[in-house]
Amino acid sequence: MPSTPHEVQHVTIHGHRRAYVKVGKGPALLLLHGLGCDHTTWEPVIDLLARRYTVIAPDLLGHGRSDKPRADYSLGGFANGMRDLLTVLGIDQVTVVGHSFGGGVAMQFAYQYPERTERLVLVASGGLGPEVTPAIRAVTTPGFHQVMGLLTLPGVRHVGKKGMQLLGALPSRHARDLGEMAEIYDSFKDPAARHAIRHVVRGVVDWKGQVVTMADRAYLTEEMPMAVVWGRDDTVIPVRHAGRAGELAPRSRVEIIPNAGHFPHKDHPERFAKVVHDFVRTTQPAAYDRDRVRRLLVDGRAEPTPLATVTEITSA
Repeated sequence: MPSTPHEVQHVTIHGHRRAYVKVGKGPALLLLHGLGCDHTTWEPVIDLLARRYTVIAPDLLGHGRSDKPRADYSLGGFANGMRDLLTVLGIDQVTVVGHSFGGGVAMQFAYQYPERTERLVLVASGGLGPEVTPAIRAVTTPGFHQVMGLLTLPGVRHVGKKGMQLLGALPSRHARDLGEMAEIYDSFKDPAARHAIRHVVRGVVDWKGQVVTMADRAYLTEEMPMAVVWGRDDTVIPVRHAGRAGELAPRSRVEIIPNAGHFPHKDHPERFAKVVHDFVRTTQPAAYDRDRVRRLLVDGRAEPTPLATVTEITSA
């Protein structure tokens, strides 16, 4: 597993051991990583955010140092797991920050547990359109587990990982995310991890692309502060999905970071932490109103309103 300067703690819930990092004091931030990653993807920003917040960065079930059982790997299942983890930790409400697949989990958590969600921050998030890199679509194909088993044999894996890292170091925006992809590829050497990832992806992606979207339920976020952060050079999920988020949730705050790829929190950690802090500082936590949600569900989605303001940030 990647090294981490923070203490990794464990708690067993429903018989499965879950790993997480918890540091800092103040309002709670729940950081949810993407597919094939773990809490270490947030390492560049954990300490920056922990200056003002209680930061909880778990390894989702099937990832990192958490167990990888034969279990429910649906978005709803992950949302349930995060509710249970927060309950065990004695945390009632959080601002949820989700990256990539973790953004889909964050949206599901906010939908299932609005009374526990103060704000929503989506970082290069899934669930905002069908397009996704062919590498992720490939996970759904027959034989993926067997082929990846061969590609992650010690010698082959070493050459493949090194090659991706070297390409990722090239001064090209098209190669920007390859260094991170190399780490995900390396994690597939664990057969249990491959099985878990396959089940996760099949629940949200098919050979045509993403099949799960927030489009039909986005209107329920009307009173929930939402920010969307994207790297302009994202090669995994197109940056135009950030504009789609603005269409679906017109009151959201959309921030595009130049010279950043699919991992803007790693490309520009100080800028990312500032974006999150400014968003939290300038918004009031959502107040759950059961009667209002009932009215929204009865009335259905309203007519589209003007797009959210899209801000392009000059990286420091």
